[in-house]
Formats: sequence, C-alpha cells, structure tokens
Amino acid sequence: MGLDRKLFHRSVVTADAVLTTIQQLQQKYPISLIVMGDQTSASEWKETLTQLQEPLRVILIDERYSSLEARDRYWQLHPPQGWQRLLPQGMRQPSVPIDDIVAMLLIERYLNRLTEG
Repeated sequence: MGLDRKLFHRSVVTADAVLTTIQQLQQKYPISLIVMGDQTSASEWKETLTQLQEPLRVILIDERYSSLEARDRYWQLHPPQGWQRLLPQGMRQPSVPIDDIVAMLLIERYLNRLTEG
C-alpha cells in the first residue's frame, strides 16, 4: 500500500516464504519500508529484514486489537451469505486467515500517524 492508500498486493504467506516473497515484490514495486506489528517475533523479523542484501527500513506499529478490527473489516469486504447473515457479527468466524487484513490495518495506522502529526 502506498501513501495514496492504493493497495498493490495482498496475500498470506508462510514464515519460510516471507523473504522470497519480499524479494519478488521488490522486483515489481519500489518498496522503501516494511510496516509490521510490534508483538510476538517482531524484533527477530526486524533484525532479519535489516540484514538483507538490500536492507529494508522496518517500522513497528502497535498491533493491539488489530485481529478484532481485521475480523470486522473482513465482513465489510466479504459480507456474510446465507445463514451466516443471521449470526451476530461477533459470533462469525472468517473462513480464511485474515493476516493480510491485519497487515493492511497496520499500514493504515502508520499512514494515519504520518498525516495526523
């Protein structure tokens, strides 16, 4: 996603495919930095990404509540069909991983931080 908030690529990849995927995306797009959540293994990933042949600037963003927010966004992007429409939104579970939506939200948080202050 660029400063114009246009989404260029969205996918969920396994941890062992991250570096290859980033390298492929670098060939297609001018990537200047990586925005990622600040929890779990963030410091290890930040270290790995800054040690690449072409090091990437890494910005860590507070990811608290991003999974809940991503579930809400999922249902905005993919409105429930059939009997799922009858369930309250808080009881519905997306049928696919939503890590890509979490990533979008973290980028949006970063961009909001840039424009707000």
